[in-house]
Amino acid sequence: MPVSTPADWVFAEPKNVMTVTTRKILRDGQPILLVARDAEDGSWQFLDGGAFSMDDAMLVTLHTIVEHDPSVCELADLSLGWTARRERTGSPWTRSRDDI
Repeated sequence: MPVSTPADWVFAEPKNVMTVTTRKILRDGQPILLVARDAEDGSWQFLDGGAFSMDDAMLVTLHTIVEHDPSVCELADLSLGWTARRERTGSPWTRSRDDI
């Protein structure tokens, strides 16, 4: 998988900004089906849409997430306090005000 260069990095945040995801996604291969931006601090969450457990949580860089699933780049402009969901990998993202 090609590694992005600074010229093609589409996020406003640096590559090394920390994000929340789960072991199910990075280690077990579950797809990212829910992306959220915290309304207060702008932090990113990349989740599978199922129940979230702190025991499953991981802190990883935004770059790690982009390398794992480049389709999240479509959400680089996701507003604070909004979420994006999709039914499965390859499905279009649907954006809405945060409800999680």
